[in-house]
Amino acid sequence: MHTGFIIFNIKHQLTSYKNSLLLSLLLFLGCAFSVYALEQKPNINVVDYEFNHSVLKIKTEEGSVWLTAYGEEAIEVVYHNQREKNLPSFAIAPSTLKQKTSVINKAKSLTFSAGKLSAVITKVPFNISFYKNTEQLISQAPQYLLDDNKTNKSVDKSEVKLKFTLSDEEVLLGGGERILGMNRRGHAMPLYNKAHYGYSSESNQMYFGLPAVMSNKKYILLFDNSAKGMMDIGKTQHNTLEFNAVGGRNAYLVIAGDTYPKLIENYVHVTGKQPLPARWTLGSFASRFGYRSEQEVRNVVNKYQQEDFPLDALILDLYWFGKDIKGHMGNLDWDKNAFSTPIKMIEDLKREGVKTIAITEPFILSSSKKWQSAVENNALAMDKNGHAKTFDFYFGNTGLVDVFNKSGREWFNQSYQRLHEQGIAGWWGDLGEPEVHPSDSIHRLDNGMHVTADEIHNVYGHRWAQMVYNQQLAMAPNTRPFVMMRSGFAGSQRYGIMPWTGDVSRTWGGLQSQVELSLQMSLFGLAYTHSDLGGFAGGDTFNAELYTRWLQYGVFQPVFRPHGQDHIASEPVFHDEKTKNILRKYVKLRYQLLPYNYTLAYQNSTTGMPLMRPLFFENEDDLKLINNTKSYLWGDAFLVTPIIEADTKSVNIPLPKGTWTDYWNGTEYQGNQVINMPVSLEHIPVLVRGGSFIPMIDSIQSTQNYSSDAISLHYYADESVNFSQAKMYEDDGESNQALEKELFELLQFSAQRHGAKNEELHFVFSKLKNGFDASPKMRNITLVIHNYKGEAKNIALVQGENKTIFKLEKSSSNSELNKEQPLHNKVARWNEEKQTLTMSFNWQQQDINLFVR
Repeated sequence: MHTGFIIFNIKHQLTSYKNSLLLSLLLFLGCAFSVYALEQKPNINVVDYEFNHSVLKIKTEEGSVWLTAYGEEAIEVVYHNQREKNLPSFAIAPSTLKQKTSVINKAKSLTFSAGKLSAVITKVPFNISFYKNTEQLISQAPQYLLDDNKTNKSVDKSEVKLKFTLSDEEVLLGGGERILGMNRRGHAMPLYNKAHYGYSSESNQMYFGLPAVMSNKKYILLFDNSAKGMMDIGKTQHNTLEFNAVGGRNAYLVIAGDTYPKLIENYVHVTGKQPLPARWTLGSFASRFGYRSEQEVRNVVNKYQQEDFPLDALILDLYWFGKDIKGHMGNLDWDKNAFSTPIKMIEDLKREGVKTIAITEPFILSSSKKWQSAVENNALAMDKNGHAKTFDFYFGNTGLVDVFNKSGREWFNQSYQRLHEQGIAGWWGDLGEPEVHPSDSIHRLDNGMHVTADEIHNVYGHRWAQMVYNQQLAMAPNTRPFVMMRSGFAGSQRYGIMPWTGDVSRTWGGLQSQVELSLQMSLFGLAYTHSDLGGFAGGDTFNAELYTRWLQYGVFQPVFRPHGQDHIASEPVFHDEKTKNILRKYVKLRYQLLPYNYTLAYQNSTTGMPLMRPLFFENEDDLKLINNTKSYLWGDAFLVTPIIEADTKSVNIPLPKGTWTDYWNGTEYQGNQVINMPVSLEHIPVLVRGGSFIPMIDSIQSTQNYSSDAISLHYYADESVNFSQAKMYEDDGESNQALEKELFELLQFSAQRHGAKNEELHFVFSKLKNGFDASPKMRNITLVIHNYKGEAKNIALVQGENKTIFKLEKSSSNSELNKEQPLHNKVARWNEEKQTLTMSFNWQQQDINLFVR
């Protein structure tokens, strides 16, 4: 009904009425009806469609809508019309293949099926609902015409807006780095990557936002848009999820899965998997803001060695190119007054097993040595007149490298090339939100399109990471790039990005937020998200308890990198004896766990499974577990509970089902309950799941000394676990495409119980893959069976045609295993007090069967 007709009809009726009350009433009704008519926007309806077995193209009055499947459980929806720029997808990995699909056409609907996931398109009015088999997951709200001549004249035609209908009790995670609690429903959050200096226990906008949600109904909804915007997860309207942006790509993806791990696997299938990192990246890093001279760098490395702390990398903050914080950014070359022989320094550190990593930023100050070169090479973002855009920020007057354009990347890559040739082993990209990004800056895409800063702000760090990753592969094709950045987009993991959580305050509140941040990011493929251990910002004096607790937690997070402002030392080697003695054991444990941790990296690179895993993975139907960030799983074997408050004497820990053993003292706990565990400063609660295998090595100073010739394999026996199995991944630790070329070894360990009372344990040791040329031809295995309740009667090992019977002896010492007399083959040792049974044997190429009765 048109507004003009309504007003005319009301005026005609008014001539027949004399009663002033009735006149007022009709005038009110007329105005109300007019407003109603203005607010009712015409629906978009389906006009026609075409289908070519992989893409469904729907024609509406507004434009066309394309549906494409990427696997059986992932569907992309893209809107095409004249009012939007056709920006590319930054989220979908270029290598992702399209899925063959089918379409069923009915009078009122179209059903687009990828296999397990289907999209049902209602024709009048046009909208889309998504179904996993027969279960409806989510429905897009109906769209309306935005350029009708009679309505919506005030609509900003560059704006992108999508709405979806939520279920009443649906729980939604997502949004990337935010400190709001794991369940993000009821929050509205900016989609604009932005630094939050000195944050603590709350933040709604941080360095690495993600325009995506994960539902407890086992789907992920990703808004594939790079522009500045908002995501409202039921705050304005309880059952409405809304994305909006100032422009950019009008597209989204729906991805489904039967379980949370499978959902993540399907997500990284579309957005890209994290490349396997080099083994050294799982070691210990020395870092601070910052090392001011070559001599200071050498002194730090020497201090690590003197204090018997392992070390694999040292990170140079911005003082490597200038003596002051301000005025030097963009030089991208050594300050020779402070670093007189940088190449020799890097070589000397490398001989000690220490890699050198350098910070770079995308800001080129107009006062820097590289400014004129950047301008002449068209390397910077432009202003509206086509000149290099300049602006002021904390570090000085600056321009911003245009990483979206080939000329900008080629100019920037010259510095990376030179530093790589000098021996720099990895890259730290800072301020890549970008921290300051004027809205009127113009960037040029490779296809010639000009876009504003706001249209591509959220993918600046993503595009920069891609540039650095590809350049590193071009310079060293057979090594694995190290790329640490604090900002990016959905899919940035495929460029090897290791995000950190920014400039966190040195407070208990800062520590308390870290598990939530890492878990949230890990659910969306960014599994190496980690924190500045010890805290970065502030802190008048050194707080030994807070520092100790933070680094204890850091051993069980993806990257072990203490970092902070240098008025308080970030490195553990510069603190008091008590702190050093506690943390030395933890850092060494990090290295002893390298076979286990490296296998977690393998799992992540092949399936997307996070290294840090939320408790709700254990019971996916228990919604109460979703908000629990007090404890988390490190891989499948460890349950870790960081201590995040001062003077903590005990902590409540919800145990999943099964038997759990205190890693430090061997105390057993039954699962499916909340336990209260006493704690001391020396330890944080670390529990091991019954049935777990944990491969370990002896302590080493650097991964340069790594070898799996000798493995201590710890098995945590549990009478309720009849069968358990684990794998151990091994390669040379650095060769690129080891997975793709199958240049690796995959060991498998299993344990099965037999007998009327499950009194016999049958272990099998086998090799599933053996394509790693330098793998040991023989390994010495020390098997430690924990929670072994009674004295073994018979132990037999069978390898090929050879059979070995072990002689049993009781331990004569209550000391730690590594302080007892060395074990010899054919001897098994039972420690009654610790309830451990230990034996050593050589494993060659054949499978081993070991029977313990």
